Amino acid sequence: MTRDFRFPFLRLLPAVLVAAVLSGCASTHGLAPASTPRDADTLAVSKTFEGRLSDAAWPASDWWHAWGDPQLDALMADALRDAPSIDAAEARVRKAQAQAGLADEARRPGVRGTAQYSGAYLPESLIPENVGGGEYTGVSLIDLSFAYDLDLWGGKRARWEAAVDQAHAAEVDVQHARLMLTGNIARGYVALAQAHDLVDTAEREQARAQGMLDLARRRVGAGLDNTLNLRQAESAVAAARQQADAGRQRIDALRNALAALAGQGPDRGLALQRPRLGASADAALPSLLPSELLGHRPDVVAARWRVEAATRGIDASQAEFRPNVNLSAIVGLATGKLGDLFDPKSAFATGGPAISLPIFQGRRLRAQLAGADADYDLAVAQYDQAVLGALREVADALQASRTLDAQIASTREARDAAARARDVLASRHRAGLGTRIDVLNAERPVLQLDQQLAALRAQRATASADLAIALGGGTTPISPSLSSASNTP
Repeated sequence: MTRDFRFPFLRLLPAVLVAAVLSGCASTHGLAPASTPRDADTLAVSKTFEGRLSDAAWPASDWWHAWGDPQLDALMADALRDAPSIDAAEARVRKAQAQAGLADEARRPGVRGTAQYSGAYLPESLIPENVGGGEYTGVSLIDLSFAYDLDLWGGKRARWEAAVDQAHAAEVDVQHARLMLTGNIARGYVALAQAHDLVDTAEREQARAQGMLDLARRRVGAGLDNTLNLRQAESAVAAARQQADAGRQRIDALRNALAALAGQGPDRGLALQRPRLGASADAALPSLLPSELLGHRPDVVAARWRVEAATRGIDASQAEFRPNVNLSAIVGLATGKLGDLFDPKSAFATGGPAISLPIFQGRRLRAQLAGADADYDLAVAQYDQAVLGALREVADALQASRTLDAQIASTREARDAAARARDVLASRHRAGLGTRIDVLNAERPVLQLDQQLAALRAQRATASADLAIALGGGTTPISPSLSSASNTP
């Protein structure tokens, strides 16, 4: 007699299935981020900022008003209104907000309705003659389907929160774009002022060299000198003229650049007159550095929001390791004849809960979580780099201001001494005790020192702008909590 071995196997099937489920379930063991955000107060800054921390206020949002130049104020207003870089940053905000809306919708119940009519032509070559050859059959269907993921472990909520954090970062990026734009315009405007100063100095040097040339011609004509000094004087005039022309070309280029930064055509640059910048303020820092600097720097705050988004990404990836419950239902009407579609007998319904469990997906889920951990570590590294960069920019601007103040003082002292020496020679010349050549030669170091002073004043004004930008330029973006990301498991 033949024995049937199927039934003992069937009795063992549940145990086999349980073993398969348990062996196929994924584990998060050994997966975690490798870093946490750095505390800015642990960075050594006391010696660098020694003697400069005070009760000074943070920069105002219109910090350039301190220079007292209405033309610059108008240029900044044009730029903040029309610059394409601001439009691009605002478009990225709208896109990020749309992504957050999609993530929010994904965690809500979904209802979808469909209406369908389908028919078939049955060919006579395949179907008997009494059915095929032109006969049609049709099915009419109207249904509503409902689906809802209970999201027991908050994975979808975490993805939505990550998208919201990314939208916050994009909003702060707009403030950063505005800050960078105003900084670039301020630097360009200072350079425009310096270019005008250089043209003035070059024209004065050209006039001095022309005086030397006239004297050389007279001396050669009188037989008192050879042509060597004449040729040297001609070369000096040409060199001064070239320097003045280069300065004017620099003015034209800066006008075009400033017009483009303001989102305008080059005619806007032609309307720019010579800048009238006031003196740069003394370099002073608020006493709450470095901790409060992080809340005033848009790039740092945006980086912090991205750390928060990466934290939520880890939460979402971890939630996929756990079982979940989905609810679904379908109700509708179905019939083979369109006229019977709304007959009560055509109604149907189906639905119920479904439990999902990640089986044999461990490698995919672990790789996904490892990627989320890496995204978090990358966001932390970028945040830490933003913090270090912010402190470096403050230190650079502060040290530049301090050094330039000393250089300006010593250069002005040297210029005043050179001017007094020139004045003495001019007095001797008027008294008939000296020559015109001595006066013109004495004028050259004065002009050279004037050129140095113009360059140093421009650098000092640029350092003042850099310090305002480094301190956040008056922005106060909303920053996330500093605790949640550091507690990521």
